[in-house]
Amino acid sequence: MNKTVVSIVSTLIFCFWNSGDLRAEETNGKGLPPIQLVAGDKSFIAANQERVDLVRQIPGLVALWDFVQRRDSWKTRNPFISIPGKSSGRAYELEPRNISRDFWHEGPQATLADFELFGRGPFGQAVRFSYPRSKAHLPVLAVPRKSLHDSPLDIKGKGKSVTLVVWLLYEKGSHAIAGMWHEGTVTPKGEPPIVKEPGKRQFGLFAGLQAHRGGVGAHISENGGSSFGNIYARHLAATPTKMKKIKPDMKPSETDSYWNAVGLVFHNEENRVTAYLNGLAKEVWVENPKESRFFEHAYRAWQQGQLAAIDGIQPGEDANFPKDQFYRPPEDEPVETRIIERRSGRIVRLETYPFTKIEATYQVQPDGSLGKLLKRDLVALKIQPLLFRLRYLCSQDNGARRTVYHWSRYPQ
Repeated sequence: MNKTVVSIVSTLIFCFWNSGDLRAEETNGKGLPPIQLVAGDKSFIAANQERVDLVRQIPGLVALWDFVQRRDSWKTRNPFISIPGKSSGRAYELEPRNISRDFWHEGPQATLADFELFGRGPFGQAVRFSYPRSKAHLPVLAVPRKSLHDSPLDIKGKGKSVTLVVWLLYEKGSHAIAGMWHEGTVTPKGEPPIVKEPGKRQFGLFAGLQAHRGGVGAHISENGGSSFGNIYARHLAATPTKMKKIKPDMKPSETDSYWNAVGLVFHNEENRVTAYLNGLAKEVWVENPKESRFFEHAYRAWQQGQLAAIDGIQPGEDANFPKDQFYRPPEDEPVETRIIERRSGRIVRLETYPFTKIEATYQVQPDGSLGKLLKRDLVALKIQPLLFRLRYLCSQDNGARRTVYHWSRYPQ
C-alpha cells in the first residue's frame, strides 16, 4: 500500500449566517498547541473539552467535527459525529463511501478502517487521508443525503452566508479538502461511469489545484453545476501564500508546528467569496486572465457580457453563450486611471475597478477631452476576494437539492 500522505484533516467547522449577520474580526491571539489523544485521561478530556467549548461559542455554528467525538463512545469502530453549535441541536454522522464502488461498481466497500487515525491535533485527533490503493478504491467520508437535505448544513437559496474552517497537515497534491461539493462523475477515473451524475456543488475548500499549487482554493457554485460557460464550477478564490508542508517520514509529534488553518467565507451581502490561510486573506490579482487555464472562462464570460450589451451581433460575439453566465462585476466609476498610450486622435487608459482592470481605448476630442469609447479589454481580474455573480448558492429550483457533502482526493 502506498502510504504517501495527501492530507491529514483534523477538524471541520461549519458556520452559517443569514445575510446581515456576518462578522469577521482579525485577532493577534496565539494558537493553542496540538494535543495528543489519550482515551480516558482526564487531562486530555479537559483540554479537548476546553477547545470544543471555545468553538461552540461561535455565533451561527452548525457543525464541528473534532474526530474525537464518535457515536456512543470513542471506540474506533463507531462513526464520527459532529458536535452541534449552541443554536443547533443536530448532529451529523460521517459515512465511509467508495466513489469507485458507487459510480463504477468497482472496488471494495469503504469502511472506517480506510481512514487511519493520527492520534494528535488541535483537538487531539485527526484522520489521515493516504494515496489510494488503486483506482477501484477511492474512499471518502460523507454525510448521507437523507440526513443532509433541508438541514442547517444545506444552505441553498437566497440570503445565506457561510464560513468553513479546516485544520490540516499538508504534504502534497491538488485535491478536495471539505465542503458541500459533489464534483460529478466526470473526473475521478478518466473512464465512463456506470452510474452517471452531474456536478452538484455548493461550496468547497481545495488544496492547491492548478490555480495555485500548494495554496488554498475556495470554490462556490450558484447552480450546482458549471459556470462561465465551462463544464466545471469556476467561481474560485485562491490564497497567494502556500500551506506549510510536512515530510512523508515525520512522526506525529514532529508535526506540531506544521498545522494549517484553512478556510473560506461566502459573504452574501457583499457578494464575495474569500479564501483564508492561517487567518490571512491577502488580495490577489490575476494578470492576463485570457491566457489563464483557470480564469480564461471568467474572461470569456466578461467579454461576452460586454458584446451582448451592444446592439446587433458584434465581431467575436457568441449568440449562443448562456446569458445567465455573463460575468458583470461593477465597472461604473474607476477607482484609479492611468494613461498607458497616446496616439494621434486616440488615448489608451488602464482603468482599475474594484474587481477588474480594463484597458480602454477612446477617441480624443479636439479640446483634448475623452470622446467615443472604441474598445475595452479585461487585462486583470481580482480573484481574492472573488466577486460572486449572484447572491445565493444552489437554489432549490435548479437541481441543487441533490447536492451531497463530501470531501475526497483523487489520483493525480
